[in-house]
Amino acid sequence: MKRYSVLITVSVIALLACKKQINTSTTEDEIATHRKHDEKELQTRVIVNNLNFPWEILWGPDNYIWMTERQGRVSRVNPRTGQVIPVATIAEVASTTNFNGLLGMVLHPNFRYSPFVYVVYNYFNASGAYMEKIVRFRYDGTTLVSPMTIVDGIVGKIGGDFIHNGSRLVIGPDKKLYATTGDADRRFEFPQNPNSLNGKILRVNLDGSIPADNPFRNAVWAIGQRNPQGLVFGDGKLYSSMHGETTNDEINIIERGRNYGWPFVEGFCDLPAERAFCRAHNVEEPIFAWTPTIAPSGLDFYEHGKLGQFENSLLLAVLKDKKFIQLKLNGNGTRIKEVHEFFTNQFGRLRDVAISPSGKVYLCTDNGNNTDMIIEVTEKEHDEMED
Repeated sequence: MKRYSVLITVSVIALLACKKQINTSTTEDEIATHRKHDEKELQTRVIVNNLNFPWEILWGPDNYIWMTERQGRVSRVNPRTGQVIPVATIAEVASTTNFNGLLGMVLHPNFRYSPFVYVVYNYFNASGAYMEKIVRFRYDGTTLVSPMTIVDGIVGKIGGDFIHNGSRLVIGPDKKLYATTGDADRRFEFPQNPNSLNGKILRVNLDGSIPADNPFRNAVWAIGQRNPQGLVFGDGKLYSSMHGETTNDEINIIERGRNYGWPFVEGFCDLPAERAFCRAHNVEEPIFAWTPTIAPSGLDFYEHGKLGQFENSLLLAVLKDKKFIQLKLNGNGTRIKEVHEFFTNQFGRLRDVAISPSGKVYLCTDNGNNTDMIIEVTEKEHDEMED
């Protein structure tokens, strides 16, 4: 397998530093044909508050919202009443900052007969190293039991800060588990090394074994990621959201074996050194990018719901810019043709998005100090409760 040397980066980084910092939202404007703030047809309802750093919200087969909070709590939330029902507190979770701890979660697609709950979290291993792993639990109707490690060996921290651990989980139509991993702030060591699990999109079987068709004969599916915090399948495509550094937050379509450039490419292949690297290393460009950065987080795909204006769209929770964004896709899902922004500064930082089977949208905040909440979004003329 090819290994990438730090020695090739000097001229690349110099060029990136001198141009990317002055690059504005030109690429965003070229891709998007329309942008507007359109909240007049929407209404919101806070269904629960007093939460503390929720990371994942998803709609469960029991018609409850399943939620993780970074300190290690897994709960079920009644979307009608806001009642929070504790499921488990995972004692092994080590949450050290606002950016790590208990993170992504996904339920087995056949939950009734295989009641498995997959979570990803940071912890200290027996040697005292700060790590990250994916663990499968069984839900016994009350709590989580029978933990089984699915993927281990993801670095949480080596020197520096406890950052870039963000991880999201999703199970694809192929019944494989996909996960995002951050670069743990080790940009020149991990993202371009296919033997490292950091700075990647991972793909494993639901029992943790390696699929025979994975490109690097390990858990790695795609390389060159900085800190991806959103992951969703939509109409057969795998979309991710990724944090840039000071420029070029990205929306990507994740494909087998592709390189997404970090740290040698930020956003599009639009600088001379980037174009050379892209040609040489099978780099896939994003379908959308923001400069300056907005800190995109949880991502979901909307189709066939009550909120018709969201049809065939990616829905995105945004942290730094404190807003909710609709990214309207073209017919084949390969391009973003409209951008609509909602609730700017209304609820603070937004961490994740969930969609109910009837098409209601739910957002969770990321403000801390036990002030976080889950917000229901509906159209004003369609505010009836879930069936």
